[in-house]
Amino acid sequence: MRLLQAEELFRKVLEGGSKKKAARLLGLDVGSKYVGLAVSDEKNRIALPLSVLSRTKTNINLMADDFKTLASKYSLAGFVVGYPFNLHGQHSSDAVQVRLLAGELYQTGKLDDLCYTYWDENFTSKCVEALLHPLNLKNRDEAKTMTDKFAAVCILQGYLDNMNRKLRPSDKSDA
Repeated sequence: MRLLQAEELFRKVLEGGSKKKAARLLGLDVGSKYVGLAVSDEKNRIALPLSVLSRTKTNINLMADDFKTLASKYSLAGFVVGYPFNLHGQHSSDAVQVRLLAGELYQTGKLDDLCYTYWDENFTSKCVEALLHPLNLKNRDEAKTMTDKFAAVCILQGYLDNMNRKLRPSDKSDA
């Protein structure tokens, strides 16, 4: 796994999309117990909820295997990892969990052909919680799973919107 700047990863995705199958991205909302996942559509314009992985101190190899399987299944070029910056644009205390996971995944050596970038995740979980609140989900685990999944959607969608605005050629026929 190699860390790239946000624009560099998206350029790689656009270039990789000229092959038989489009290159896609996986959004990650990293928490201390769970990692919410979202995947981009084949045109890298829309983020879709995928699943949630359980995170423990001993399952990093299983997580790397899961990511490898997802990379193959969805033709992933890389990951957009939610990164908690504070309101002044500096690393927040929660950023340690994110860097720890990225480092552990790197150390497995199973994802060497993939790249990742960090993307600001400020308030994504809080926004999703507010959106899900009217559903009145009674099952606490289900509510947490939904929150993590859709927080990953928010992270990835924010990245896709920004990168498409900045880097994609303005070809109206592709919309």
